[in-house]
Amino acid sequence: MSAPGTAVTMYTTSWCGYCVRLKKMMQGEGIEFAEINIETDEGAADLVMQANGGNRTVPTLVFADGTALTNPSIEQVKARLAELPGA
Repeated sequence: MSAPGTAVTMYTTSWCGYCVRLKKMMQGEGIEFAEINIETDEGAADLVMQANGGNRTVPTLVFADGTALTNPSIEQVKARLAELPGA
């Protein structure tokens, strides 16, 4: 579930290089997001596992409409955000 007030929530871990890279790209594009570390939030870890067939794959992005992308490119993130209502 996406955090209130943001179009996208990024589920990460502290050691994930892909997460760091995607965060920097999203910040560079001016895309606001909430970040939740699944190592410290068991409920978030469960959500990521549900979105990824039982795997704790990060980064997993959950959008305001409930859809999710796993380890997306910045182009995929921008395209999905453009499809959201009100975009």
